Amino acid sequence: MAEFQSPEVFRLVLDSLHTGVVVMDRNGKILFWNEGAEHLAGHIRHDILGRSHRESVLPHCEGQGCSECGKTCPFTRTLHDGKSTEIRMQIVHKEGHLVPVVMQVTAIRDPHGSVVATAASFEAQRRYAQAERDQRQPIPHGCLDDTTGTASHGFTQFHLRENLAGFAEYHVPFSIICVRAEELDHFRAAYGRQACDAVLRVMAHNLSNNFRPSDFIGRWAENEFLVILMNCGALGAERALDRVRKAVANAGIRWWGEQIFITMSFGYGAVEPGDTVDSLVRRARRCLDLPAAGRTRTASVELCPGTDGSEG
Repeated sequence: MAEFQSPEVFRLVLDSLHTGVVVMDRNGKILFWNEGAEHLAGHIRHDILGRSHRESVLPHCEGQGCSECGKTCPFTRTLHDGKSTEIRMQIVHKEGHLVPVVMQVTAIRDPHGSVVATAASFEAQRRYAQAERDQRQPIPHGCLDDTTGTASHGFTQFHLRENLAGFAEYHVPFSIICVRAEELDHFRAAYGRQACDAVLRVMAHNLSNNFRPSDFIGRWAENEFLVILMNCGALGAERALDRVRKAVANAGIRWWGEQIFITMSFGYGAVEPGDTVDSLVRRARRCLDLPAAGRTRTASVELCPGTDGSEG
């Protein structure tokens, strides 16, 4: 049995696990990245080893940025106190969408008991994600937007009219959130239609992952999505907007060695007596046009020649 005591054997076992495993030194540099991590995050080890987790590979700072989160960072906290911790977070897949995971961070000690590194294992929140998908009301096939897979503009408008009728007759409250990709024309001119469509798909995927199953998400314009929040007033819409904005702000991957970003603007409005589709959308769109108001920067996706930017 001596051959099973070899460090190389243990390394091979760790490498073959479906659970993602990553080891980082005290500076946050990634020293080990197994096959499970490759599968969950889409990044092969060649792209990851030697890089810092602060380079948006394992974001966890809710939009603050690792340089600002300090001791609230789970990796930094474990380095300081030596205690294991479990967190729910979203990692950025290589294709740009966010993957909800459960991560456990553990301290690695030298023979003298000093913490010299951290190890983290992470798994996709499969049960949670599946439950979310099962609860979300399916959209009829003919009512889907071909590019993003969300509800088409026509079906979104129909759904919004239904909610307005429900409010007028039964006073069932709801709110809407408008999400717009800024300067999409410039992005298309610089990187092409394929890249532009891929950005919109990533936006749609991230919105679907971060809103409730009861919320309705649809395409409203070429560069804009509309989300309908059921049984939700202005305060609830504001909180949802802030939470989603922080979540998508962490998305970031590299494009041909360059970090590519696109700015997203958010605006919301709660239904009021006498509202029409136009008046409600106009109210939600007001802050979209305010300088820096409700805006966050989120990255696009990495494309290579011959790919279509679709999610794998």
